Amino acid sequence: MPYTPEQFKEMSGKLGTVKEEIGKFIVGQQEAVEFSLYSILADGHALLEGLPGLGKTMLIRTISEVLDLSFSRIQFTPDLMPADITGTSILERNEEGMQRFAFKEGPIFSQMVLADEINRATPKTQSALLEAMGEKTVTVLGETRKMARPFFVLATQNPIEMEGTYPLPEAQMDRFLCKILLPYPEKAELKEIILRTTGAKNIAVQKVMDAETIVMAQEMVKEIVIADDMIDYAVDLVAATHNKSGSADEWSKYVQYGSGPRGLQSIIRLAKARALVAGRYHVSIADIKTVAKPALRHRILINYEGEAEGVDVDGLITKLLEEVRQGASV
Repeated sequence: MPYTPEQFKEMSGKLGTVKEEIGKFIVGQQEAVEFSLYSILADGHALLEGLPGLGKTMLIRTISEVLDLSFSRIQFTPDLMPADITGTSILERNEEGMQRFAFKEGPIFSQMVLADEINRATPKTQSALLEAMGEKTVTVLGETRKMARPFFVLATQNPIEMEGTYPLPEAQMDRFLCKILLPYPEKAELKEIILRTTGAKNIAVQKVMDAETIVMAQEMVKEIVIADDMIDYAVDLVAATHNKSGSADEWSKYVQYGSGPRGLQSIIRLAKARALVAGRYHVSIADIKTVAKPALRHRILINYEGEAEGVDVDGLITKLLEEVRQGASV
């Protein structure tokens, strides 16, 4: 159903309060907070990459508390089995003494799931999680069960200690709406972290929204208007990531594979979510440019020549944003 301007304004105010409440506990990490929120509003999932101890677990736990959603954390290890994620059927005896199979839900059935160090589990276990993310259902012994709504997975991977890990294939990373990078905190942020975490004062966050309100916000995101020239610009950005033989574009020769349709969908969905948080009913050029890196950085594969030259994916996207102009055909 169409929503009124007053409802959009009210929702934008609530989302602003959500960011303020998260900021009471989480120091810095602005991009991580914003894009985790955008991903939830866009009904997608996020991949978070950062070194240990930067607050990945605390971030998603705090978001779940502010949004009043059930939370579960899955620590991925090489011996983790698919049933440890999805759940399994066990034989139990009822009050009449009869035996029957009963399904015991796994941690994936929470509304917010932190898949910690996803690259430490085997591909078989990773696939069980990615199937639940893509289909939002779990099939065990021929019976299909739907996931909770809203359902959000934030998977983390460690950029260090790669020995004994199973990196996600590019085709499976494409299932994530965006990839968020966590940088080191600044000096002032480090000091604030110490003051908040080593003192006697407990910081409590308030519940601002609930599951029903979030689902409503997700429906509002779909109604955000995007003009044809904005769509054309996003299409040009995605097309520019492809390796075109004989292209004059200096970045093209360093690309082995570029983004596909999911990258374009991610840009549009994230841009709409950003517009809603900002209190606008339409997508702007700034929305598309802001979400381009998180939406595309895990969908562009640099070739050997690019790696030898030290080409950085984010730097490549920056050049792409500088050279692809609105209204210009690529």
